[in-house]
Amino acid sequence: MTTFRDLGVLPEICDALERKGIVEPFAIQEMTLSVALGGTDLIGQARTGTGKTLAFGIPVVQRTVSPKDRDYAEIPQGKPQALIIAPTRELALQVSGDISLAAEDRGIRVLTIYGGVGFDIQTEALATGVEIVVGTPGRLLDLANRKILDLSHVHALVLDEADEMLDLGFLEDIQKLVRLTPETRQTMLFSATMPGPIVALARSYMRTPMNIRAESSYDQQTVPATTQYVYQAHDLDKPEMIGRLLQGPNVDKVVVFSRTKRQAQRVADDLTERGFNASPLHGDMAQVAREKAMQRFRDGKVDILVCTDVAARGIDVSGVSHVINYTTPDDHKTYVHRIGRTGRAGASGIAVTLVDWADLHKWKLINKELDLPFHELVETYSGSDNFLHDMGIPRGTKGRIKPAAPPAPKADRPANREGGSSAPRTNNRDRSRTRSRGGEVVAGETGSAPKAETTGPAAEGDAAPRTANRNRNRRRRRPSGSGEAAAAE
Repeated sequence: MTTFRDLGVLPEICDALERKGIVEPFAIQEMTLSVALGGTDLIGQARTGTGKTLAFGIPVVQRTVSPKDRDYAEIPQGKPQALIIAPTRELALQVSGDISLAAEDRGIRVLTIYGGVGFDIQTEALATGVEIVVGTPGRLLDLANRKILDLSHVHALVLDEADEMLDLGFLEDIQKLVRLTPETRQTMLFSATMPGPIVALARSYMRTPMNIRAESSYDQQTVPATTQYVYQAHDLDKPEMIGRLLQGPNVDKVVVFSRTKRQAQRVADDLTERGFNASPLHGDMAQVAREKAMQRFRDGKVDILVCTDVAARGIDVSGVSHVINYTTPDDHKTYVHRIGRTGRAGASGIAVTLVDWADLHKWKLINKELDLPFHELVETYSGSDNFLHDMGIPRGTKGRIKPAAPPAPKADRPANREGGSSAPRTNNRDRSRTRSRGGEVVAGETGSAPKAETTGPAAEGDAAPRTANRNRNRRRRRPSGSGEAAAAE
């Protein structure tokens, strides 16, 4: 059995890892450490969830001069010695956590830099001094342009999930950040896939890098321990399918992927209404809310995380038993990324993909690219025998664990013509009048107030002006010269 100690890792780092039960390295770690600890540039490729973070994290921590070391006085104190670039905030936080774990006993300060939060805390930390910086390209470049982040003393540069950063359009930012670091640095690039632009980037900024791949071929990009199921499903039936699936055996933490932010919120709300402990995670949420949702999911206070692809990059949570693709991924790389949230670190997992009729062509391309066996999909509903059998769902199970909320009571008041409610009309048949509609005084009305008597012209004068006005409104005189009609007036 090979351990980290056997690979030349410092005792302080090994002690910190062993306290968390991390003793034996994974394949990518074992193959990488012997090269990276010597300062050689390298390109590491391995399936998602196989331990790439510590593969570069341990060498970075070990080759960083700690404030506890004697040599610390000989370098610019407090200036970043290592820079790790990640595509998303969530991945940056996850990487920073793993680096901090390995550096715990060495006293090395690690700072996470990302957008969506104020500059003050990050600026103050840089002014105080840090040894390792982990961040996203946009905010890193912003601080560097403001002369707040000094990268001139970086001896180790890591590009994590490089293919994802290119997909998100960060190539130009990455190139600018790389130029701000010394040419003598060690550069490590890690990626689950290795498209052409990644190779070009490596040739431009790396010195004779060593290529390390933890698999024997590119074909097997998905984790073998993850069992995959693909169904042709109807969009209106998907919430019921998920609700029943969540009541199957061995369901622990579940990640549900949706295509849009609005859809993620809607699915999370629907699952919550059905009685499940679900939380959304998408770009419309404030950064504090996103971090809180992730932490609650890690701590087991939330069982189901409904997220978009961008927000979910970097989810490295143990115990994820199921990944559900509510919508078909856009391409095979996204599919590999999504289902890689389960089956991590040697554990087993289940990935379920629900394909709409309109997305069948998209799935066929993914299936062909990854050489999967799901050529002809079976039309499946929440009550289909194949679905219940595959997921181990008992017959009669419904997709909710609490009754549906009763409909809101309707208002007693009748609706008006515009569709709204109106107050009930009172009966005004017995109301008293002192004048007729023509302006004449009414006598003898029941309940009418006493009236002063008037005679002759005075009585007529009360009504005359009103009658004249009404007649003038009814018949407008035409301009002179309008012929017989004008004469008739």
